[in-house]
Amino acid sequence: VQLQASGGGLVQPGDSLRLSCTAPRFSLDYYAVAWFRQAPGMEREGVSCINYRNSSIHYADSVKGRFAISRDSAKGTVDLQMNSLKPEDTAVYYCAAEFLGNRCSVIINSPRSVTGSWGQGTQVTVSS
Repeated sequence: VQLQASGGGLVQPGDSLRLSCTAPRFSLDYYAVAWFRQAPGMEREGVSCINYRNSSIHYADSVKGRFAISRDSAKGTVDLQMNSLKPEDTAVYYCAAEFLGNRCSVIINSPRSVTGSWGQGTQVTVSS
């Protein structure tokens, strides 16, 4: 399945953004979906993940309490609401999906273990 990440932009510290992961012609309701980010010169890191059937949700410690992942079943998308953004959140954000997946606890800590599809990233820049 081909994925698209959207919703990035340039914001100031403390602002909010909502990213959306979509799969044209498919619903992500049957997929575990994870958000990752990669800053320049840094390794790609897991941000958040939601298992198939929402059986569990995981967040990186750096975003707990600020970011929220959710499904919009009407649209078949998985969104990442990002609040209280900090300059260190600046990165290209990617989404990945695994069909009927329930490995969020693994893939959030190991982006290389993702066996499903990746989408093109969306740039998030937090700067005053």
